[in-house]
Amino acid sequence: MKRGPKPKRIIDEKWSAKLAYAVGLIATDGCLSTGHLIDLTSKDREQLENYVKCLGISNKIGRKDSGQGKTALRIQFRNVFFYKFLTSLGLSPAKSKTIGILKIPNKYFFDFLRGSFDGDGCSYSYWDPRWKSSFMFYLTFVSASEKHIFWLREKIFQLAKIKGHINMNGTRVCHQLKYAKYESIKLVRRMYYTNDNIYLSRKKLKIDKALAIMGKPSGKRMRGW
Repeated sequence: MKRGPKPKRIIDEKWSAKLAYAVGLIATDGCLSTGHLIDLTSKDREQLENYVKCLGISNKIGRKDSGQGKTALRIQFRNVFFYKFLTSLGLSPAKSKTIGILKIPNKYFFDFLRGSFDGDGCSYSYWDPRWKSSFMFYLTFVSASEKHIFWLREKIFQLAKIKGHINMNGTRVCHQLKYAKYESIKLVRRMYYTNDNIYLSRKKLKIDKALAIMGKPSGKRMRGW
């Protein structure tokens, strides 16, 4: 009986900041499918370029038709070793509502969290009309899985000693983990602990603009705050 080619390990599974960030992207925007297929779909080309850079692969960015006249960008590849690595962390096919605790080393948790934020997180800010000179700033993480969002909150509290709060979004489909003002600033400092971090530029720029209004710099310059 003729056997196929022996599987090769194409990704270094030793934990690093880059690997943790990529796992964060997969945990939010990624998908595991049969045949050891790993897919990451995004509307943002920079997101996929960051993903390729972090994993050290050379796959080309393709296009995905939604069937409704809309297209997105995607990276797909098959690899039994990396697929098994991801499932060993707690990821699985059709994970949106079932994802729970993930086995992420504490040392690289905030790199993972930055990837999760770039996948399914957002920041927003505004001047509160109820109080003079009151500027509000929030960081939010979203998941369809209650178990996963509670795990995120518990892990962030364990490592950063900030509580945040959880609620449902307007459609009551997703759970939101939200951090307000000074908790969010503290979390930004942990997520963007060096200017050399890999991140999605448009989300970081939005955060930087809000911090500038409050007079709170980000990145390395934030350590003394």
